[in-house]
Amino acid sequence: MQKNVLITGGAGFIGSHLATSLLNEGGWSITIVDDLNDFYSPDVKRANLAEIARNGAFDLVEADIRDTDRLATVFETKAFDCIVHLAARAGVRPSLSEPKLYCETNINGTLNLLELARDHKVPQFVFGSSSSVYGINSKLPFSEEDRIFQPISPYAATKAAGELLCHTYSHLFGFRTVCLRFFTVYGARQRPDLAIHKFSRLIRDGKPIQMFGDGSARRDYTYIDDIIQGVRASMDYNGSIHEVFNLGESETTELSRLIELIEESLGKKALIDRQPMQPGDVPITYADISKARRLLNYDPTTKIEDGIPKFADWFRLQ
Repeated sequence: MQKNVLITGGAGFIGSHLATSLLNEGGWSITIVDDLNDFYSPDVKRANLAEIARNGAFDLVEADIRDTDRLATVFETKAFDCIVHLAARAGVRPSLSEPKLYCETNINGTLNLLELARDHKVPQFVFGSSSSVYGINSKLPFSEEDRIFQPISPYAATKAAGELLCHTYSHLFGFRTVCLRFFTVYGARQRPDLAIHKFSRLIRDGKPIQMFGDGSARRDYTYIDDIIQGVRASMDYNGSIHEVFNLGESETTELSRLIELIEESLGKKALIDRQPMQPGDVPITYADISKARRLLNYDPTTKIEDGIPKFADWFRLQ
């Protein structure tokens, strides 16, 4: 029996991979909501949509998740079995200069979708959260049981607020919400503003890359295929009414090592422009994924040493 899924932000990096994966799996009728905004070039998003279309048919609704009336029309034609809510204003540093926009989109937009999920009795709501909710966390690795009340950027605060809204709506209205804390996702179609893509472009063009700090900052880099595995499992999760999962590789890589891997994969040395640490940046992210392994059978398999060459193969064709 075919199921109906709504993917917000489906023209983006993670959303387009999820849509492609579901089309290849079969049995899904996919509706994508995306406003194709200019945070980065809309042409990139249109290319993502074209890539999805090569794998099958889907419905596209160009809509801003802040627009409640426009969103409501999406729910009038289909009864959705699941919402995967990935649409958001993304990025820690841009949120410092536009906190109001981030709050309006990430908090009010999420509230709009939760309200519609309640009104239309959607049984499963998957929310794309972020490892940034942990802030500067002294306990390693980061566990879902850790407190998240010390975010250090507006973006992180909006994602924590989204999780709290999900919990509230599950408690009050009885539909399942699953919050996924993504840890630095990379791979083909990665947003052009993110470090691996940005560094690769600058190295290729012979331009300096900005290294914030001394290169010792560490991130838990997660390959896109592993993230999609976790998102897909969360769509079928039928345990507790509200749950939070870390999705990461559960390994950390220093910034300086990341740059070396990109250099090796592109066959070209980077020009380094050293800069002080930026406000909002955290020194380390590191996922404890034992809960996701146990309850979602989540099993990431792509090490950074394998993932960066795969990204480079895609990047060369751009």
